[in-house]
Amino acid sequence: MNVAVFSSKPYDIRFLNAANLSGHHLKFLEPRLTPETVPLAAGHDAVCVFVHDELNRPILETLAAQGCRLVALRCAGFNNVDLSAAAQLVLTVTRVPSYSPASVAEFAVGLLLTLNRKFHRAYNRVRESNFSLDGLVGFDLEHKTVGVIGTGKIGQIFTRIMRGFDCEVFASDPYENDIMTGLGARYVPLETLLARSDIISLHCPLIPATHHMINPRSVAQLKPGMTLINTSRGALIDSNAAIDGIKSGQIGALGLDVYEEESGIFTKTFQKALSTTTS
Repeated sequence: MNVAVFSSKPYDIRFLNAANLSGHHLKFLEPRLTPETVPLAAGHDAVCVFVHDELNRPILETLAAQGCRLVALRCAGFNNVDLSAAAQLVLTVTRVPSYSPASVAEFAVGLLLTLNRKFHRAYNRVRESNFSLDGLVGFDLEHKTVGVIGTGKIGQIFTRIMRGFDCEVFASDPYENDIMTGLGARYVPLETLLARSDIISLHCPLIPATHHMINPRSVAQLKPGMTLINTSRGALIDSNAAIDGIKSGQIGALGLDVYEEESGIFTKTFQKALSTTTS
């Protein structure tokens, strides 16, 4: 099978080549799949894509017209795919069943600890032989209230780690599960979680119901100075609302592994906002 692999990074090339035991012909392409780059898939039976590749109806129609019959996502999320169009075009769509949930949960904890204990700032200071603690003092996680939105496998592991810090954990999810309650977490209404959590970590998928779940209204409900962590999908957070929350102090610290419009629009907006924010 001839496969066009979009958004290829060096590690993609290394691991996909190592896993290609069936002898598929992989053509690695650095660009994202977009209306401008979709002609690069011509003559391929399949495309292998990642979270930022565009798979709307026009692009899927072009892929199908070029002979593509398979869209292989090397990610768990599929919110960037028009599944209805794919079905009509008889395009098979596959995805990764799940990542290592522990790796994502542990990374979320790493972001939290970095923000709280200012590891990133301290590292830079020490490199300049500046050993001042001014502005680097964090807070004890012990007895803090942590809100976990999304209680699947990643949320459960994140909860177990937070319980190890002796934190109280509030949980929110349309589907409550006994594993969370067995860990000592308590399911509460989302409004309660927003208002009472010192730390909130997002572990839910991006679907219409969760799009911009952190928005101006929910930011206003947050406990002032709280810490917000997002390792799920960028569009769970309204970028402008997050920026306003940082400026006002409603959000005391923001840890992001993802953000809206990772093509650079949000980056420029965020950098501009930070240039006027001293906290």
